[in-house]
Amino acid sequence: MAVHAQEISKKTNPDLVKERKKCTFNTLELIHLLDGGEDKTKERHQREAFFLKDPELHLEVPLEYLSHKEQYEESVRITCKIFQKLQEFHGGLEHIREILGGQLGSALLKDGTPLGVHYVMFIPTLIGQGDTQQQAEWLMKAWTCNIIGTYAQTELGHGTFIRGLETTATYDPKTEEFVLNSPTLTAYKWWPGGLGQSANYAVVLAQLYTQDKCQGIHPFIVQLRDEETHEPLWGIKIGEIGCKLGMNGANNGYLGFENVRIPRTNMLMKHSKVLPDGTYVTSSSSKLTYGTMIFVRVVLVQYAELYLRKATIIATRYSAVRRQSQINSNEPEVQIMDYVTQQNKLFPYIATCYAFQFVANWLWDVYNNITNELESGQLDNLPELHAISCVLKTVSSADAAEGVETLRLACGGHGYMTSSNLPRIYGFVTAMCTYEGENTVLLLQTARFLIKTWQNKRNLSKSQTLKYLEKSLDEHIQFEKSVNWIIYTLQQTTARKINLVNNHINERVKKGHTYEDAWNNTSIELIAMAQLHGRTFIVETYYNTVNNFKKQVSPELSVVLQQLLELYAVHTFLRSTGDILRFSGALKKDIEVVQLWLEELLASIRPNAVGLVDSFDMSDEILSSSLGAYDGNVYERLFAETQKSPLNAEQVNKSFHMYLKPFMLSNL
Repeated sequence: MAVHAQEISKKTNPDLVKERKKCTFNTLELIHLLDGGEDKTKERHQREAFFLKDPELHLEVPLEYLSHKEQYEESVRITCKIFQKLQEFHGGLEHIREILGGQLGSALLKDGTPLGVHYVMFIPTLIGQGDTQQQAEWLMKAWTCNIIGTYAQTELGHGTFIRGLETTATYDPKTEEFVLNSPTLTAYKWWPGGLGQSANYAVVLAQLYTQDKCQGIHPFIVQLRDEETHEPLWGIKIGEIGCKLGMNGANNGYLGFENVRIPRTNMLMKHSKVLPDGTYVTSSSSKLTYGTMIFVRVVLVQYAELYLRKATIIATRYSAVRRQSQINSNEPEVQIMDYVTQQNKLFPYIATCYAFQFVANWLWDVYNNITNELESGQLDNLPELHAISCVLKTVSSADAAEGVETLRLACGGHGYMTSSNLPRIYGFVTAMCTYEGENTVLLLQTARFLIKTWQNKRNLSKSQTLKYLEKSLDEHIQFEKSVNWIIYTLQQTTARKINLVNNHINERVKKGHTYEDAWNNTSIELIAMAQLHGRTFIVETYYNTVNNFKKQVSPELSVVLQQLLELYAVHTFLRSTGDILRFSGALKKDIEVVQLWLEELLASIRPNAVGLVDSFDMSDEILSSSLGAYDGNVYERLFAETQKSPLNAEQVNKSFHMYLKPFMLSNL
């Protein structure tokens, strides 16, 4: 029984009761495994109880019934209360990350928070790019929210192409100041969270000009508003960008500069600096300037899994409760989860959640290790970290967005209801496909690393993600029904695809194309190559993680973990059959066996589907869904939600007398 069993209504839906009795493993064991141990589970429950039981953190009226302005004001109120409570709880940066984007935060801050970027980007940038003196001056102010910051990089006319940013910071040696300007409308900063009405400081990315020379993009600390009155300072053009598909509590804003002066010491100078006379001192690596972006991409893989996890819980529980149509005409209506088509919508994404969690954990560990190396001046592993974080951010966000939409559709019309929480989840996860690096651009960055590595295949044995490129392209392994065979086949397919794409680029260059044009004309293949590399790596990481876990868990749980691994591997394999038939030794008959294997796995996982999503251990307050509650009382909850609509507060709305009745009478 899952940990939150105490929340079950006395009238738990009998179909869910039956499903939980069918479960072949101990869900509590899996909960502890995913949390990292029983103590971690207890700590998480204590945090959740501390925050979720506070009535001041609950909305009396659902967000969707508030105006845009009211939503922002509620977001600010709740955010301030949360961080006051976090100080009582003595929460560190890890807990702040959970509050801002983790399982708990998604319950408390249902449509985002204006302080998210402050903690996830502003403070990490001060740490990663400020020198010792700057950290001493700014970090404590930021940590205690004496100042509230944001990270102003993206502009109205430029996003992922950082070198194209137009904002300028021109050094004036007479006053030892930088003068910031937005030379065009497209140079206005656009999108930073909290910028609209909340932040009074920003890390601003601008083109540095000194001694009549552009030194490229550098970060600057800029005060935006008066610390007492919160009024914009002279030369600061600032506001909020308006309603979006989701995340309307994040208070995204715009920012323009007109001859705004800041002290020389407000340029973050850990890696580069400008001396008082204007002399520019370069860093050991300009790539270190983008450390904040890598950090955020690492975190986003975790967030993608969280949103997909929510959707799988909702859709799976709903599919166990919803009865629709008949498989056999002489039998009653069946649970829709008994349809194999429904299983194929649900189960691969349950497996994907586990895959994403395991690869996110791996990426977080690697990021911390390489960050420590950077502090000691070791830069060798930075390009590989950049490449793998780009592709994992891309694959996880794209697959999670696709999954959430598939799962929403799997809930039929009720999935369209805001109270299902699926529309809001989709709004969050689909946004990830464009922010902190648009996915197509990030895939091309990973592709560039893959092609460069292919052209210079040295020291691959030290690589954490590309060792497979050492293998022979010609070696053929006989088909076997195993994840090992799938991994090898995917790796062989990816390697041969890299080789072909590289050849196509070279052929275009030989025909007279510039390398840049050859690259652009081959970019469709480059993107597909990078995606395949990313998904192949996830399967391999999933395989290694499960094999490690199987040494620690009960035989019953070991079987289920293996089934999930196989399902994810098979699902990944089948979505790549075109490339597999082109580039690997797999035969048509092998594909047919793998397809049958998929159907066998769906049948094997069917008895444990509810148990697997219960093991995500997400309370009803966090899930916030009328369709996905633990007790399964879907219809009662849907109807209860209708009573929260302001239109149901009165039997006759004034619009009837003002408009509808006169219109009806005019037609007599």
